[in-house]
Amino acid sequence: MTITPGGDTVTWGPDGLTVPTDASTLLPGALAGAPGGPEAVAALVTAAADVLSAARDERGGPLPARTPHEVAEAVRTALGPLPAAPEQDPASADPARRVLARLTHVLAANAADPSHPRCAAHLHCPPLAVAVAADAVASVLNQSMDSWDQAPAATAMETRVIGELAGLAGYDPDAAGGVVTSGGTESNLTALLLARDHALAGAGHDPVRHGVARAAAGARPRILCGAAAHFSVQRSAALLGLGEDAVVAVDVDSRHRMRPRALREALDRTRADGDVPVAVVATAGTTDLGGIDSLGAISHIAREYGVWLHVDAAYGGGLLFSRRLRGMLAGLGRAHSVGLDLHKLGWQPVAAGVLLTRERALFAPLSRSVDYLNPADDEEAGYPSLLGYSLRTTRRADVFKIAVTLRVLGTDGLGRLVDACRDLALRTAAAVTAHPRLQLAAAPSLTTVVFRYDAGADSDGVNARLRRRLLEEGRAVVGRTRLDGRVWLKLTLLNPDTTAEDTAALLAEVAAAGDAELSATKESR
Repeated sequence: MTITPGGDTVTWGPDGLTVPTDASTLLPGALAGAPGGPEAVAALVTAAADVLSAARDERGGPLPARTPHEVAEAVRTALGPLPAAPEQDPASADPARRVLARLTHVLAANAADPSHPRCAAHLHCPPLAVAVAADAVASVLNQSMDSWDQAPAATAMETRVIGELAGLAGYDPDAAGGVVTSGGTESNLTALLLARDHALAGAGHDPVRHGVARAAAGARPRILCGAAAHFSVQRSAALLGLGEDAVVAVDVDSRHRMRPRALREALDRTRADGDVPVAVVATAGTTDLGGIDSLGAISHIAREYGVWLHVDAAYGGGLLFSRRLRGMLAGLGRAHSVGLDLHKLGWQPVAAGVLLTRERALFAPLSRSVDYLNPADDEEAGYPSLLGYSLRTTRRADVFKIAVTLRVLGTDGLGRLVDACRDLALRTAAAVTAHPRLQLAAAPSLTTVVFRYDAGADSDGVNARLRRRLLEEGRAVVGRTRLDGRVWLKLTLLNPDTTAEDTAALLAEVAAAGDAELSATKESR
């Protein structure tokens, strides 16, 4: 390799390839954190914000009035072929702004908008503006949370915020452990990994070193959860080498809450069969009806049987912010681990999951000392590492937006948003009950309202089709589920700005679509 006397170019390789030493001559303003980079980001974000507003107005509703094929074609056209070189246009001095504007337009014009009052299908919240701004700061700085020297302040910030959230959950902040995750699925997987290794190591084996089969020594590991628990429990069992059929579905009541007596009976059967109960997974907020298990009774049973208790509070964990509703989570602090999702009832941009453990030492199975990241002598010298708390190595500083939001709104401010969404669900459920053609599945536990259009014998088909009609016409995004073998619709109300008048209008859209589908069905016969 040779360097020219001026130092402006480098000649490298057998072919004598010459390249500029200053990358900015190839990509002007490309580095967000470099001098001038934050200003370039601000200019680009301002331009994108203008396009976002225009595209929202163009869309005019909660989603585009387009078929999936039409959306895919619009995206294909906007992307064009994959270029080999930066896009050039003699008429434009800023190709980055032009490309960003074009692709922002196609994304926003064809988006499902969770801030629209008629977009209410999923646990998909409209994020707070301050959290989005904080997320942009984290992206500019691009810290990675796997070693202190990649994220000095962010490491300290995550440690502090985890302690604060642990205190809200009922743990001792000084003893508890935790980590920011990508969401409930990762939190459940990590917690069940810790529970698996805790249970099998307790039998005198080392599953970390020798694997599950040897550690189990012929006994079948079992995970017990309510029949309405999140599907990620089964997925986690598969990924952990236990198999999906290691999960024992415990009977639930009509509100999807695990029956404590049924749990006790299932644990007795597990022991009688010679199997090893690895964990009990309680749910604080089932996906459909928002059911919250009896955490106090279940924690007592888990302690009696010496079994790890994990609480999946991805949905219901936001109740911790509400002075009025947090009592619904009584007993949460007696669990070994708890998963929260602040991109649900916390109004954060995805992703903002949290896994908490009652004791920091429970993360021991994930502990690793890697020479190039967290050598032991660095940690002994006072340089902390969060590598041993996560299944991921590279991990962005998602804690920053959480920290900013908690300081701007406080727990009571977030609690008022939680209360508003719960109150809206109750009022919407009352409107369903009063509607002559709509049927309510159950009173809301959290912020979901499960209901259906009553079309008699053809109700399943009509409800499935009316939902697609609303999607195709861009009128509403309504959820769908199945209870007791029947198709039901679902509103998941996470927008604190939505009013009861908005949801009444949404129910009217559902009823009108149901009338149209029922009429079309009769005409086709």
